[in-house]
Amino acid sequence: MRNTQEVRAAAPEGAAPVGLEARLAARLGALRLEREWSLEELSARTGVSRSTLSRLERGELSPTATMLGRLCSAYERTMSQLLAEVESEPPRVVPAARQAVWRDEDSGFVRRSVSPPHPALRGELVEGVLRPGADIPYEAPPVPGLEQHLWLLSGALEVTTEGAAYRLREGDCLRFRVWGPTRFRCLGEAEARYALVVILP
Repeated sequence: MRNTQEVRAAAPEGAAPVGLEARLAARLGALRLEREWSLEELSARTGVSRSTLSRLERGELSPTATMLGRLCSAYERTMSQLLAEVESEPPRVVPAARQAVWRDEDSGFVRRSVSPPHPALRGELVEGVLRPGADIPYEAPPVPGLEQHLWLLSGALEVTTEGAAYRLREGDCLRFRVWGPTRFRCLGEAEARYALVVILP
């Protein structure tokens, strides 16, 4: 007899999960891998059998509220937070006309959200433009350990992170994690234009 406290429904044999259930299964699997937990370790933390966890991550089973609550506790998330992460599929294409552009005339900074953040995604893509002489300090990152990859498309840029200043020329790429203050300074007489990949830890 199937344990109704652990399993609400089973997909038809050989059927692939679809929609929300597929995204939930994938997200739960990703959360376990991010923590480098084996199925055995997660089973010990949740009281859910290894075989049930395996079938859940493959989308063969749908969790009950009780089971989902145990998993949320292990992953230090509320149920609302977890479901928000898989609520909707992010759009595959973000048209240029729908990419939000923010301008700070005082500092001379223009920011285009090329690939905006989404609960189901960990990364985003930003285009930044600094006019000549622009000098922008940030006291702290919004999330400690934020991963950034900055590719300078044109101009010259100085980026200071962890007390070290890096002077970039066209085509250079700087990769770093943000733990403390940072500073972006446009060098020379031309604007600095860059692409920035931001990845949540």
